[in-house]
Amino acid sequence: VQLQASGGGLVQPGGSLRLSCAASGGTLADYAIGWFRQAPGKERERVSCISDSGGSIYYADSVKGRFTISRDNAKNTAYLQMNSLKPEDTADYYCATGGRTCIATLTAGLRKRGGRGTQVTVSS
Repeated sequence: VQLQASGGGLVQPGGSLRLSCAASGGTLADYAIGWFRQAPGKERERVSCISDSGGSIYYADSVKGRFTISRDNAKNTAYLQMNSLKPEDTADYYCATGGRTCIATLTAGLRKRGGRGTQVTVSS
């Protein structure tokens, strides 16, 4: 399956964005989806993950309470709703999968980016 992230942009601190992760060449329902980010000069970072069934969800401590991950298998798309954005959320965001579970996906997504990311810039 190929995954493509979109929906990034420039937003002021405190603002919101919704990122989308569209799947092609496969069925999204068969995969856990993880969101990751990388800021210039920094290492790749896990952000969030949702298992294939949606029954298991992970958030990094830095985004808990502000970001919400979801999936719409009928649309073959996963989402990351980002609220109360901070300048430190500025990064290139991408989605990836390592299989059905978040354990595998959160490891695989750090090793390999997969598709092109989408830039999120939080600045006044």
